[in-house]
Amino acid sequence: MLAQLPKMYRPDGSPIRILLVDDEQTLARLVSLALSYEGWVVDVAHTGREALQSFKMSRPDAVVLDIMLPDIDGLNVLRQMRELGSSAPTLFLTARDSVDDRIIGLTAGGDDYLTKPFSLEELVARLRGLLRRIVLAPDDGSRLQVADLVLDERSYETFRGDEPLSLTTTEFELLRFLLRNPNRVLSRAQILENVWQYDFAGKASIVDLYISYLRKKVDRGRSPLIHTVRGVGYILRAAS
Repeated sequence: MLAQLPKMYRPDGSPIRILLVDDEQTLARLVSLALSYEGWVVDVAHTGREALQSFKMSRPDAVVLDIMLPDIDGLNVLRQMRELGSSAPTLFLTARDSVDDRIIGLTAGGDDYLTKPFSLEELVARLRGLLRRIVLAPDDGSRLQVADLVLDERSYETFRGDEPLSLTTTEFELLRFLLRNPNRVLSRAQILENVWQYDFAGKASIVDLYISYLRKKVDRGRSPLIHTVRGVGYILRAAS
């Protein structure tokens, strides 16, 4: 069974819609089940013509597209979708595995490339990554950002640049509090009260410990964003 991750939605809260195009009907059923498990609405097509017809009717948020179809190949299907004004992120599926095939697929307007056979977990993870451009809408009130550090409160995902950060629940809540108060020095007492909901009495060491954990994930090898203000607390700010 696929691991249950935080649900992703459109910025308006409605379900994400996926167009799945693959002529292998058994595989299409399995992929459709996996995507439905994410809470997404899935439209399935088995030919290029069916895909284009479904696209015109539903205008999906993302497309999972097999390159080798029985009538129109996936590259031409995507080209026609782009000509119709689609900017939906597209994940190509293919049995071919040469470097040239990958380059052709991506330069044709695709956003990612997955070679068969693949795991359903990997497909879902790749698609979730592509869908970030939809759920991380700048005006939906759920996106917190300082420099290239982004935290999405709705999808529970965090990124530094293009790299996802794997945070524990406590690390996520600590980073959320820092991001909600950028360029502001926060005392250990304030952090304890808002993240752990502790009174200050003797608990300062837990703040220092989790700040060190967070720095290893957020700042290691990069321009530091989390700074210590000696004798006071911590501040999150971009380099000047």
